[in-house]
Parts: sequence; C-alpha cells; structure tokens
Amino acid sequence: MKITGVRTKPFEMILDRPLGDANGPAGRRQMSSLAVFIDTDEGITGIALGSPAARSHIHALVTELLVGHDPRGVRGLWKKMVDFAFKGGNKGVINDAIGAIDVALWDAKAKANDEPLWKTLGASTRRVKAYASGIDLCLTDEGIAAFYGEMASQGISAGKLKVGLDREMDLRRLGIMRDALATSGRTPVLLIDSNEYWSPKQAIRNIQFLEQHYEITWAEEPARRWDYRGLRKVSESIRAAVATGENLDDISEFMPLVANEAADVLNIGSGSSGITGALQIADLAYAFEIPVTMMNCPGNFMAHLAAALPNHWMMEVVGAGREKVFKKVDNHIEDGWIVLGDAPGLGLEFDDAVLDRSTAEIPTAGSRATLWGRRRGAGLFEVGPNEPEWPEE
Repeated sequence: MKITGVRTKPFEMILDRPLGDANGPAGRRQMSSLAVFIDTDEGITGIALGSPAARSHIHALVTELLVGHDPRGVRGLWKKMVDFAFKGGNKGVINDAIGAIDVALWDAKAKANDEPLWKTLGASTRRVKAYASGIDLCLTDEGIAAFYGEMASQGISAGKLKVGLDREMDLRRLGIMRDALATSGRTPVLLIDSNEYWSPKQAIRNIQFLEQHYEITWAEEPARRWDYRGLRKVSESIRAAVATGENLDDISEFMPLVANEAADVLNIGSGSSGITGALQIADLAYAFEIPVTMMNCPGNFMAHLAAALPNHWMMEVVGAGREKVFKKVDNHIEDGWIVLGDAPGLGLEFDDAVLDRSTAEIPTAGSRATLWGRRRGAGLFEVGPNEPEWPEE
C-alpha cells in the first residue's frame, strides 16, 4: 500500500451552544476546522480534523515527504516529518499539520488491518472513563445545571468548570455543577480550569478559597504552561492536583514539567503532535507514575488511544454539537464511559453533504482559526466577566 496524495476541505459550523473560558468569557458558537483525507493506491483513505491555518503545511508535508510510502509505517513517518521541521521545531502550525497527518495515517493503518484503532493500538478494552466539560464560563447558571444534568443522566459523575474571573461566581457555579452531577447517583468529582489566566500566587489564593468549601480533584492550567516553578509552587500549596499540558506541542516541552515535579497530571491530545506524539508523552508520564487525561475532540476519536494507555484517568467530553460534520460516529457514552465500537479505523465518516454546505476557504470574522487569545489583565489583575475585554479609548 502506498500513499498517493492528500485532500483537504476547510469548513465552518455553528455549535449547539457557545464555548467560553476566562480568556473569552463571552463565548463563541462558530467553529472553523479542516477535513483531511490521505489517499492510498488500495482505495483506503485515512481521515482527520486539522487547523485551517495548517492547510498548506499539510499538503507540503504529504507531497514532499510521504507520497509513495506505506501509511502503515506511522511512527517512522512521524519521525520523518518531525526531522523535516527540525530547525523551526515541532511547534505551532507545523505541529498542527504533523498531528493531523499522523491521526489520518493511524486511521488508514487500522482500516488496512480491518479493525478499530483501539485494537491496532493494543488496547484490551473498548471503554474509557469520561468527564463532562462545558467550556462553560459563558453559560448561565441554568445552562450549567442543564449541561451537567444531561451528562449525569448518562452516568458521568465528574465535571470540569471554567473559572478565573470572579471567585464568588466560581463558588456558586461550582455548587450548581456539583448538584447536577450528583443526580448521576455517584459522588461528584469536581475539577476546575482557569486556562492560564492566573499568576501562581493568584491561583493559590483563589484555589485555596474554593477548597474551603469543596474538595477539588484537579486544578487545570493554574499558571502558564511552561512555568514549572510557578506550577510546582501551586501544586505544593493546594490540596488539588495540578493538571497541565493541553497547549504544549511536543514531548520536549513536557520534559521540564516532569523533571521539575511541576505537574501532578498531564493533559494530552491530538494537539500533542498527533497520536504518536501523545503516546510518547503518556509513556514519559508512566515512567514517573504520573496519570494522563485525554483532551476533548469532535467525535471523541482520541478515546482509541486513551483505551490503550495504562496510566489514562479520564477523557474530556464536551458534547457541543461538533459531531454534525460526521455521518457516522462509532462510539457512545454508557454509564459514564465512552464505549468504542468495532468499525475500522477511527470509526468516523465525514458527511460530504454537510462539508459541501459548510465549506469556507477563508474563515469568517466570527470563526477565526483560533478562538482562544489571552484576556487583558491575565497574570496581573482579574477583569470581571461582564467588563469589556479592552477599555474604550
């Protein structure tokens, strides 16, 4: 089997609800993405989702490096691409491109094996523990109750609340999430995420305040992603575990966190340089007895890797309607677990009609390539959720 080429199609969609965090509390409902197809001479096509900003890199990498190679040699092809990016480093847009290609190659490999990816990756179970994540700073109290209540009806008892701009509001909303999750019939597991908005000292003050009222299992990104000194200080000063890594690209960026005992939990996902890169980071964490959690993704396709990791804890489930681009998603949530199916590959199939209707060669103003800038005041002073992001001239 040989790779013959790559096709991509940028698209936009309106989500079922807005998503927002401390850096974008108003939230956004428009999403910009890229459908990726890697074709072979045997009629097998590997698919993935990518960033529209990485489109030209995806075409260049496949055309220059991968055409004519067997897609089943995924890890070797990953190394070939990373070596190609050596001078600039496996970071940013080039990492986005490598990650999307890597996912598509794993999809093709499992399809060639005529088995689901979780089996190709060596998993012995099709089940992955799930936690609910509303990306919900933009939601009303009623919206939070409704979202986590719906997740609880599917047996999910763990939830992650976006916090960071108003500790009294965070406390109130944490109680609403807890009460909604309790309807699952299980003891709620409470997680918080401030998305790097706080400085380490701000994080310690605010998390200690919340911990006077609730037991928090982990605090995600309480300080900047690379600040191993600050993250370690937070970890030493609170009862909750410190989780981070969502916005790191490569295993080299995780090594200082591990070496300096700065993270109690590592967040990985397809953005961690694809399935191959995330697998390497999970192995690093396993060597140091650090658990990993899988970040959210449309169609929960990264659950295939999570199922194969001995140190995987829980996977983030958002459920905001991003799956509308797929005609088929071969997994479902049952009793608090993502249950993977037996369809070959990722178990995903794009809906061509939806892609055709949603094609957008240039993202509109409301559907930027990235939704998540950094809000004014971050790390210095806390700007309330109802205050303007930038003061008027």
